[in-house]
Amino acid sequence: MRALRILLVVVVVLGGLFVLADRLAVNFAEGEAADKLRVNEGLAATPDVSIKGFPFLTQVVGGELDDVEVGIDDYEAAAGAQGQKIRIDDLKANMKGVEFSGDYSSATATSATGTASISYAELLKTAKSEPTDVRVGPLRGTARVIGLSDGGNGKIKVTVEATVAGKKLPEPVSVLSTVTAEGDTVRVHADSLPSFGPFRVAEDEVRGITDFEQKIDDLPGGIQLDKVEAAKDGVEITVKGSNVRLAG
Repeated sequence: MRALRILLVVVVVLGGLFVLADRLAVNFAEGEAADKLRVNEGLAATPDVSIKGFPFLTQVVGGELDDVEVGIDDYEAAAGAQGQKIRIDDLKANMKGVEFSGDYSSATATSATGTASISYAELLKTAKSEPTDVRVGPLRGTARVIGLSDGGNGKIKVTVEATVAGKKLPEPVSVLSTVTAEGDTVRVHADSLPSFGPFRVAEDEVRGITDFEQKIDDLPGGIQLDKVEAAKDGVEITVKGSNVRLAG
């Protein structure tokens, strides 16, 4: 009986040491991966990297990690020509089947899915926020988007300010708009045309103000836009990808 107790104690101690070694190894690997991702993507801050699954060491021996989660609080994505950028908040990606090289210099995920958000203030920068000439009935005027907000039921409320013959209309007008993702582009399209009091404006001129699009590319590791939906504080986007490069 005494020998059995000693054996059980040894097993428990060795098991505890293995768990400790496994956790130390995974913490080290997470830190190394986060540093490489920061350098590769030119991030201002170190991202969060969490390697799931236990034990970690047996996954390392197999050369593939089952599940890796990456979190980036603030990412500047390319936004079309002329070096424009758009800030993406709270990017969280879940990577599956992460294979890495023997010297750990490169890693690629078989698939990835994730979420992120773009604030309405950030999206407003891409809208027609500068006064644009329009014909209001028989007169000339200007119109511009002055605000974007949650319109409820997955819609964006686009608020437009207009002037007619140099005089600003008493109240801005708003329309509900549908937001969609097509390829690498977010598109906002008014469901109906706004009414500027008794004045009428040609549809093509109005849509030149209310409708706009924003290209978003160069996301981390080559992930791409999938879906987009209006929410309380901005648009929430879903991303996905295959053969996503984490490092190297």
